[in-house]
Formats: sequence, C-alpha cells, structure tokens
Amino acid sequence: MNGEKTQVQILAEFAWSTKVLSPEIVKDTKERILDVLGNCLAGRAESQEEHEPDRAIERILKKWGGTPTSTVIGSDTRLPSANAAFINGTLAHILDFDDTHLPSILHPSASIVPAALAVAEEVSAHSNEILRAIAIGIEITNRLGMASYIPEVGNSIFFEKGFHATSICGTIGASVTAAILYGCDQNQISHAMGIAASMGAGIIEANRTGGTVKRIHCGWAAHSGVIAASMAKEGISGPPTVLEGRFGFFNAYLDGKFDQDALLDGLGIRWELLKTAYKPYPTNHFTHPGIDCALALRAQGISASDIEHIELGVAAPVIRTIGEPREEKINPISSYHAKFSGPYTVAAAFIGGGGLGIYLDDFDESHWNNPTILDLATKVSVVVDTQANTIFPHAFAANMKVLTKDGKTYSHRVNASQGSSQKPLTHSQLLQKFSLNASRFLTEKDVTSVSRLIEFLNTSDFSDLMKLVSIKST
Repeated sequence: MNGEKTQVQILAEFAWSTKVLSPEIVKDTKERILDVLGNCLAGRAESQEEHEPDRAIERILKKWGGTPTSTVIGSDTRLPSANAAFINGTLAHILDFDDTHLPSILHPSASIVPAALAVAEEVSAHSNEILRAIAIGIEITNRLGMASYIPEVGNSIFFEKGFHATSICGTIGASVTAAILYGCDQNQISHAMGIAASMGAGIIEANRTGGTVKRIHCGWAAHSGVIAASMAKEGISGPPTVLEGRFGFFNAYLDGKFDQDALLDGLGIRWELLKTAYKPYPTNHFTHPGIDCALALRAQGISASDIEHIELGVAAPVIRTIGEPREEKINPISSYHAKFSGPYTVAAAFIGGGGLGIYLDDFDESHWNNPTILDLATKVSVVVDTQANTIFPHAFAANMKVLTKDGKTYSHRVNASQGSSQKPLTHSQLLQKFSLNASRFLTEKDVTSVSRLIEFLNTSDFSDLMKLVSIKST
C-alpha cells in the first residue's frame, strides 16, 4: 500500500472525524427517521397474515433468544440489537415506500435507521450521536452506490448484474452506523466495514417475477451491519483493501468498474444524503414518473372509461423491472408484485387515488386484482423513451401518450418524478405521508407525539419515542 490510505481507511477517517453536523444535515436526518418510522408502523399495520416476512422473521428470531435490549417496532417484543434491527429493517422496506438515492438507485435509510435505533437503545446513546451515526451511515451507503454508476454503461453496474445495491452497500453503511454508536475508534470502524463487505447480499429477480425474500433485504443489511460492528469492537479484523483490492468488493461485484471520485471526493463537504429522494407513492420508484403522468392527465379530465390505449415511455433499463414479463405485469400475482408493474400502477393512478396521489389502499386485496384496474392495465404498453433514457439514472422520467375512444391523443411528460431532488416533497408533505402511515397503527395523539419526540429536545425523548412506537394504540 506504500503508506497510502486505502479507500476503507479514508471512509473510516471521515466517519471518525465528523463530530458535528450542520443544521441542514440534522434537519434532513430527523426527517429520515420520521419517514422510516412511518413506513415501519404502516408496514406492521398492513402485515396481518402469518406468512408476511416481518411476522416470519420475528418468529425465527424469538426462537434464537438472547438479551432483550432493543424494541421491535409495532410489537411488545424486545430482542438483541442485531435481531431487532433485522425485523425493523424488514418493516422499513416491506411496503416499498422507502427513500431512494440517485444515481446509485438504492434505498439507504431502510437499513441505516433501524440499525441505529437498535444499537442506540442497547447502549443508551445520546440523540446527537444517533443523528451523527445515521447521517454518516447513509452518506457512505450512497457513495458506495454512486461508485457503481458508470456513465458509458448508463446505469449502476450492481443493477445491470442483478445485485441489490440497497442491501449490499447498506450492510457496510449500517456497520459504520453501529460502530459509531458502539464507540469504536477509527481502526475499528475500518475493520467493521471490512467485515461487513463479506456479509452483504441480495439479488433483485423478485422485482420481476415475485417472491417475498427481497422484502427482508434491508433487515438483513441492518442485522449484518450490527453484527459486523460488534465483531470489530471485539477484535475481529477486515482486510484494509476490502474495497479496491484484487479480490475486494468492487472487483467481486462490479468486475473492477467503479468511480473512485464518486466514492471519496468531497467527503463531509458535499453530502449525498441530501440528494436522497422520498417516495410519495408506495411503489417501486421506477413507476413514479408514470404515476405522475397519469395523475396529471386525470386532472385534465381524462377518465379510465375514455381510454383506448396508453403508451408509457420510460428509460430502457427500467423496463426489465416494471414492464417485463408483460403477462405478469398486467396480471400481478400479489399486491406487492403490483407495485413493480408499470401497467398496474398507471391504471391505479387513473382509477384509484389517495395519500399524495396513490396510496396503500390502492394495493389492498380489493384493488390489486380488481377487474376494472386490470382491464385498464392490459391497455398499457411500456416502451423506451429516448429523453427518459438520456436522463436516467440521474432522475426517473417518463412520457405518456393516451389514445381515447373518440380518437383523440393526449400526452404528458415528466423529466423528474415527485419527491426527487428536482421536485422535492415539502416538509408538510413528509408530515402528511408520516401521519397517514403512522395513523394506521397509532392514535392521532400518538402520531403527533412521535413527530414531536423526533426533534430530541429532551434527554428522555429517544427512550419515550421507542416505547411509543412499540404499542398499538388505534
């Protein structure tokens, strides 16, 4: 290494030396916690069947036992921190309502926040340390994802190869978050990442053809990150060249194609955390510009009964997720599968509606196999749009053309979806989303209390917050 710092050592130095966050970063991090808790509470409320992933994981982890240090959100169960992080990370991602960073195309907060909350309870961390650990963990997760974006490919190499960057990069980010809260020194933080790189996993075929395993990916990342940090704290070490080495992370996952500048330049100065987009709709993020187009055309007076055909133009790489296989996208096999369908989500936007445009109720049992919605979905074809292709993955764009039964054609183009850095949700909209989600599990009074406690104005606010989100009050 010739005395030069390796990539993981530079990241560890950033994590160790960043002691004070700017007011902008503090505000953003609090909103990340708010969004994740809302998603978790709604996820728990929606999860009524024993086969649901969070319920299944909870049964498994209860059998494992251990010292009950940390809260399982939406449950009176307490588990060891790594196991609580597993369930809570699963809940954070289970509805596909979690935030997305571009151009890395990963969901950082659903792994990082659950890991932080679980370890923070275990060690009775101060709120300032919780916020610092979350902000730094998300930043490192985002930058690992950014390093995989190669302009000449026009996409993340993770995504091209079928890897789930969310859980693979999220495991490393979560290890940093946990290591900070465990009080690890700079070397131990480096080792935590080196260990975590052997633990991250995830493939995304479930986005195309179904399966519930993807819904536990963020839980596994949070769990693995906590385990990796615990190991580093106890003296287990990782390779210093774990990222750039011959048999390291970038060679193993990306065939050695990565952008070092995206990973390391401007650390602590230019925060990628701030470019992480919130989701207004509980669906795969690739579907969002199509939903935006449909909502806009519906607002102009076009109704589902008027429509003969819809052409949804999107970037080529996203068609594999939201347009193929066509038969499964126009006839989704479950409510979750419907969230990854361009045809279904467009039809739902023309027929259903709620929340900030479409909402969880558009995917309940009475909707996702509703003949009216499915009939309109069959009229939607998903094609490549050149302009959306050029913009991707820096934003999710779409162009919609609607042919009505009277022979008229209408169109609408979106160059960046709602919630993106180009069209960010307001704080009021974030609160609306949180309130809608949390109120599925908590009373209106408790929903208000949670949003207040996240401000961490008093030393007891964190412990009070975790007590509140563990008890169903509706």
